[in-house]
Amino acid sequence: MTDKIISTPQNLLVLYEDNHLIIVNKRPGDIVQGDKTGDIPLSEVVKEYIKIKYDKPGNVYLGVVHRLDRPTSGIVLFAKTSKALPRLNKLFKEKDAKKTYWAIVKNTPPKQEDTLVHYMKRNPKQNKSYAHIKEVPDSKEAILDYRVLKSLNNYFLLEVDLQTGRHHQIRSQMSAIGCPIKGDLKYGFDRSNKDGSIHLHARKLIFEHPVKKEKMEIIAPLPKDPLWDAC
Repeated sequence: MTDKIISTPQNLLVLYEDNHLIIVNKRPGDIVQGDKTGDIPLSEVVKEYIKIKYDKPGNVYLGVVHRLDRPTSGIVLFAKTSKALPRLNKLFKEKDAKKTYWAIVKNTPPKQEDTLVHYMKRNPKQNKSYAHIKEVPDSKEAILDYRVLKSLNNYFLLEVDLQTGRHHQIRSQMSAIGCPIKGDLKYGFDRSNKDGSIHLHARKLIFEHPVKKEKMEIIAPLPKDPLWDAC
């Protein structure tokens, strides 16, 4: 990747924070949790941010609630207390957290809005998921709703609501209908973005606060990029 800005404690994009949770706007290129690359994950950056901000001695508690693919940007929610983590995990597991994404694709979608149903089969060796029209062995049902928000020069901005949370679901399902996401070489786009990102952004998250029981609605600003700016 080139021209990539990775999050640090000093430039972390915090969207919301209280005693129980912290929500950040992930940059493309950040990994949420540590992996075989050995790169510093966003979870560690957030811990260091908390440590510095509150002058905390010793280890900082932080629970990872969900993940975003490395080339994707947008909302990531972390738990700051052991009380909040299982409650947030339950929200996500029971699909009581509503996640909305924005995606930019090159080809015209078959319909202005639609519900896509596929059966996803993951190939761990390729780190890729394949979307099948009919059920195949070891596949899982994947459902999303999309609608076209805007026509751009040569591109289309889509809003995507996930009904299920499968590995690479949006990337794979959009590719399956002939609309790979801009920059997503893995799923059929013809060239990569120069910073290694793809034009997929976790735009909005609606959920009930695990302790206060208030409705939370978080919106993540788009990355700085000429195409996103046009949206």
